Amino acid sequence: MRRAALLAGILAVGFTLFSGVVSGGALRVFDRQVAVAMAGVYNPALLTPFRALALLGGLELTTLLAVGLFAYLWRHGHRLGAWSAAALPIASLVELADKHFVDQPSPPLSISHPDGPSLTSFFEGLPGTGWSFPSGHMTRAVVVYGLIAFVVGRLAQRSWERRLAPIVATVLLAAIAFDRLYLAVHWESDVIGALLLGGCFLAAAISWLEWSATRERV
Repeated sequence: MRRAALLAGILAVGFTLFSGVVSGGALRVFDRQVAVAMAGVYNPALLTPFRALALLGGLELTTLLAVGLFAYLWRHGHRLGAWSAAALPIASLVELADKHFVDQPSPPLSISHPDGPSLTSFFEGLPGTGWSFPSGHMTRAVVVYGLIAFVVGRLAQRSWERRLAPIVATVLLAAIAFDRLYLAVHWESDVIGALLLGGCFLAAAISWLEWSATRERV
C-alpha cells in the first residue's frame, strides 16, 4: 500500500514537471519529428481498423468498464475497494482541467485523421476543447485497463489468468498509444503526459484497494 502511494506521489510530481516542460514548448520540435515519422508509415487502408482501436480508450467503453469493475467488486464483498473505480472520473476531470492550463494546441487538421466515433465529438469547437495535452484516451486507458489487470491478478482463481492479465493490459496500452500517434490526433508528449497522469491515478487506486483490503479483513 505504501509503495503504491509513494509511486502515485512520484508520478504526480513527474506529471506536474512534465506539464511545465510541454507548456514551455521545449518538446515541440520532438513532437513534430514523431508526427512526420508516423505520417511516413500511414496507410489510408488501415484508417477504419485504427478508428475502431480508438474505441478502446473512448469515454463510452472505459466508463462502462469502470462501472462494471465497481459492480463486480461490490457484489463480491469488496465494498470499500469498489470505490477505486472512482479513479477514472477523477483522472478525467484532472485531464480536462490540465488542458486549460497547458498551451498545447492539437495537431493541425492538415496532418490528423478522423478519430474513433465518440459522444465527445459533440463538444468539439467549444472553448478549451482545442487543447491537446494530455491525451484523454490514454489517461482513461491506463487507469481502467491497469486497474482491471490488478484486480484480476489478485482475485482470479486460475494462475494463468493472473499471469496473463498484466500482459494483456500492456499490449492494449501500447496499441492505444500507437493509435493516438498513427491517427495524428495527439502529439507524442500528449501520450507521455497521459501515461504519467493515468499512472498516478492507477497507483492511487491500487493503494486504495490494498488499504481497503486490510480494513475489510478486520
